[in-house]
Amino acid sequence: MGSSPSRPFKYPSFQQQQNAESEKVPRSETVPALSMATPTSVDGSISLQNVTSWEADITQDPKARLARTVLSHSDIRDALVSRKAIIETTHIFNHEIDFKTGPITNQKSSGRCWLFATTNVLRYEIMKKLKLKEFQLSQSYLFFWDKLNKSNYYLELMIENADLPVDDRVINHLSGDLISDGGQWDMAVNLLETYGVVPQSVYPESFHSSSSSPLNSLLKTKLREHALILRKLSADMKLAGVSSDAAVSAARAEKEKLMKEVYNIMTASLGVPPLPSATFTWDYYDENGKYNTWTGTPLEYYKTFAAKAYPAKDSFSLINDPRNDYSQLITIDKLGNIWGGRPVLYVNTDIEVMKAAVVKMVKANVPVFFGCDVGQSSERNLGLMDTSLFQYEDTFDITLGLTKAQRLEINESAMTHAMVISGVQLDGNGKPLRYKVENSWGDAPGNKGYFVMTDDWFNEFVYQVVVPKSLAPKDLVAVFEGGNARVLPPWDPMGTLA
Repeated sequence: MGSSPSRPFKYPSFQQQQNAESEKVPRSETVPALSMATPTSVDGSISLQNVTSWEADITQDPKARLARTVLSHSDIRDALVSRKAIIETTHIFNHEIDFKTGPITNQKSSGRCWLFATTNVLRYEIMKKLKLKEFQLSQSYLFFWDKLNKSNYYLELMIENADLPVDDRVINHLSGDLISDGGQWDMAVNLLETYGVVPQSVYPESFHSSSSSPLNSLLKTKLREHALILRKLSADMKLAGVSSDAAVSAARAEKEKLMKEVYNIMTASLGVPPLPSATFTWDYYDENGKYNTWTGTPLEYYKTFAAKAYPAKDSFSLINDPRNDYSQLITIDKLGNIWGGRPVLYVNTDIEVMKAAVVKMVKANVPVFFGCDVGQSSERNLGLMDTSLFQYEDTFDITLGLTKAQRLEINESAMTHAMVISGVQLDGNGKPLRYKVENSWGDAPGNKGYFVMTDDWFNEFVYQVVVPKSLAPKDLVAVFEGGNARVLPPWDPMGTLA
């Protein structure tokens, strides 16, 4: 079995960092000018007088009357799609990666987009090297080890934070979506470096990898029960005067017994995966129909075929978070999958820097893992992501004026989905106009599974691109390697798992 990555530098918790920063920032004594208008409803409830007034105004507007006629029996998204946006946002690109992979993958009813994006990036190199016509790596293999490790990670956090009240915000947050299907690039690196990877035929899909909700529900129930058992054990040992180190050791021994139940549930539901050090044989045909065979371990497979030109461990995440300073390293408190593994780290930068990195990677024939908020201003069947796609503002006489920073601040947007960029359309000055996106929703949506994303949509709803160090700006590589990360709280939107 491959060894787990060594435990990295332990960043201070979010609360520790906040306490340190609060001592440096003077409190403002200024009070903004206030509007002192008088409301119709003095107690704050909805006034029927207001409703009557609103209705009288709206019924005088012909456009509002037409909207009521049409939208009362139509999906507002279908009815208000801009024909102009459909025509202008074509699936044509003047720069594409020189090798097209296949088939288009399908994560089905699961939240494994980040694992599909990761394996879709990795298979480029494998398919080119082995001359394969169609090929998939096993997303389920990585999914199994991720879910098992996230279960362990949650219980370790419960041991580490056993002194916090059970209703503390940290415990409450950690016990919410405690083993999400989602993840981040650094989590994928942890899995690849520890467990390797296998072809899909070696560890194929199961019902619960493609439809993960029933399994997740059972595991969450059991893990929350486990958490309370470990918290009680920790409290009992504290009352008995047991030393901190001895208490942690005893709690971990109990945790290992509890984790056997998790393993039992997972192997029954997903199948028993090969161990990273176990030998398997893979038989396959190349694009010419010639038979080939390969024998080795999952770690050997990864190192032989998928970690040559641009190893996953040598890539890192650039993000665009306008709330925070640029050229700054950011991490999320208590976020990870493999305990003691590589932490989730982002280098915050200007959106134009991210776009330049994408263009450079596409021209170098390197597919781009990226994270975005796919549910915003997008249409699944058309495969379009365009800020001008829906004519809401014209129809309702409104302005949708939130900035990217404000969307993050008010929980309007977050990084919810990961995909792969494999092409870009540049104008005569080299400015991106639109991007070719390989999704993991099967071949029915979009252009046979491919989506198109406008440059304006990239500005507003793309939060992350993963870049090899050798293709990234040197100053940002230095930020990534320099440590000293700003720690955001566990509930920060940048901690959302794609």
